Amino acid sequence: MTTKEQAAVDLETAMAAAAQAAPALADSTPATRAAWLRAIADRLDADAEALIDLAARESRLTPTRLGGELVRTTFQLRLFARVVEDGGYLEATIDHADPDWPMGARPDLRRVLRPLGPAAVYAASNFPFAFSVAGGDTAAAIAAGAPVVVKAHSAHPELSRVVAAHVLAALAEAGAPPGVFALVEGREAGRALVLDPRLTVATFTGSLSGGRALFDLAASRPQPIPFYGELGSVNPVFVTEAAAAEREQEIAAGFAASLTLGVGQFCTKPGVLLVPAASSLEASIVEAVRRSAGGPMLSEPIRDGYFASLAPLAERDDVELLTGSPTAVEEPVPTLYATDASTFLRSADELLEEHFGPAALLVRYRSTDELLAVARAFPGQLTATIQGAEGDSAGGEAVGPLLELLAARAGRVLWNGWPTGVSVTYAQQHGGPYPATTAPHFTSVGTASIARFLRPVAYQDTPDALLPPALQDADPWRVPRLVDGVRTEGQPA
Repeated sequence: MTTKEQAAVDLETAMAAAAQAAPALADSTPATRAAWLRAIADRLDADAEALIDLAARESRLTPTRLGGELVRTTFQLRLFARVVEDGGYLEATIDHADPDWPMGARPDLRRVLRPLGPAAVYAASNFPFAFSVAGGDTAAAIAAGAPVVVKAHSAHPELSRVVAAHVLAALAEAGAPPGVFALVEGREAGRALVLDPRLTVATFTGSLSGGRALFDLAASRPQPIPFYGELGSVNPVFVTEAAAAEREQEIAAGFAASLTLGVGQFCTKPGVLLVPAASSLEASIVEAVRRSAGGPMLSEPIRDGYFASLAPLAERDDVELLTGSPTAVEEPVPTLYATDASTFLRSADELLEEHFGPAALLVRYRSTDELLAVARAFPGQLTATIQGAEGDSAGGEAVGPLLELLAARAGRVLWNGWPTGVSVTYAQQHGGPYPATTAPHFTSVGTASIARFLRPVAYQDTPDALLPPALQDADPWRVPRLVDGVRTEGQPA
């Protein structure tokens, strides 16, 4: 068994092994990779108690929260095992030769998605399991057939090594070749990793500044590579006048709970709330936030960065503090600022800074025109939410246009929900236009995230025996395919 002391290796060792393993992974069967993923999940589940205890000591998160996160982590691994076995993710497509094709004689063309090659995964600070060493990015990459080199996050180094040791041991016991997975540590290793010429793709979850720096490095290479960065989002919530009148207490309680979940350290935390200026909802929201508890943040650097981000708000005379405090303390309390729509529109760039912690900005609007103008001011977001009433669901003067504006700016649009809590499922979209992410057409949560580690290849007039199994006439992997425009389920072509 690999010990935790042996789990992290130097970058050259990791990349050399990953490059060597890449061809074998590309040729591995779906059943083989599915078995690897399930072996990792089983091993993590078997050591759940010790892992949760270690994570609680390093991250300051509660055992209850971490237990749920570990369940999510092993669920993700097993879900991707099912995705690989199904084979639909390959998008296998066959067009037989057709001399009578209306656009002229057509050759035999067969298209399939193939793994890109060695992938870098930059672990996140706020999810020590689910977005870290054995998290969703790692699961998706291995499922796709791409070797993974994880850059550990400095917020939980010991846990990272222990989880990596489990991953390495599970892969070895399941018969995976060396190089499928590696862990590296340190800021310099992280920078060198994205520049390594053997790397083909990278994923990142973290700050706008850190992610943008890595994105720029990825683009500066002699041969640029895809960099899928989840960077920043304030996840606006828009409350209609009818909803404010009908569900005042429900909305206030829901917002406070979402704002303070995990001490506000979720990328989907609602950071801007639009409320009707004439409504009594604001008072209920202030009271709900005031009653909510604060708590310790993940680390001292994260806490210090949170308070530093609040300082500009405290200095403005056109923004008022409704409850809480921007003063640096060991355990931050929920904090709510407020301004009006006209001020927000004049200073949107400054007021849209993300505060990674339990703080938000309430914006009062006085008309439909102001509401829609504020919506237009938002850059790309992971989520955007409408809190509406039954009468709003028909569209109405404001809600229909508002929904269209938000869909153009966010990867996930919610109706009468709260953005914290990102379900791991087939239809999930956890992404959005910049600066939410660097690639709005992809997701980092859900089964569609496997696409980030794949690229399409078309084979023209290629002998059947030389084709990838998913494109061979006999379809030995029995995957769904589109054959001459007709969908088939595991049938010979």
